Amino acid sequence: MASFDSRTFRDTLGQFLTGVTVVTAAAPDGTPLGLTVNSFTSVSLDPPLVLFCIDKSAGCYEGVVNAQGYAVHILGGDQVDLANRFATKGTDRFAGLNYTRGFYGAPILPGAMALLECRTVQRVDGGDHTILIGQVERLNPGSRTRKPLGYFRGRYTAIAD
Repeated sequence: MASFDSRTFRDTLGQFLTGVTVVTAAAPDGTPLGLTVNSFTSVSLDPPLVLFCIDKSAGCYEGVVNAQGYAVHILGGDQVDLANRFATKGTDRFAGLNYTRGFYGAPILPGAMALLECRTVQRVDGGDHTILIGQVERLNPGSRTRKPLGYFRGRYTAIAD
């Protein structure tokens, strides 16, 4: 049994700098879904696999987990507002946003630093989260001159050279 509480565990994990993404998907009825995610990583180059983790208490949990696929928008340092929009509960995260639809109906947001469109290939129980593994079917690597958005100690940070 752990000798620490969940807050201490979370604070310890906050010492690890991560990137910031917005993951989008479409509910079965086509409703756009999205959330800010920093638990995103590559899994395999061949086949090209990535994963992200979604909290089982997230408002869009059922729709995202049951979607056929999803889009991962890797955010640039100038996109804190977008990260906050998709991290805020109880709002229409897509209100006023122009977006197109990608594979499996996932909303594609303009302006991301990079984009990966994925087919969900595996769902793994991970305690209070579900791990979604996706095979990348299309991507846009974006510009290598933009600075990424990071998350460190509970705050967004722009990454310098």
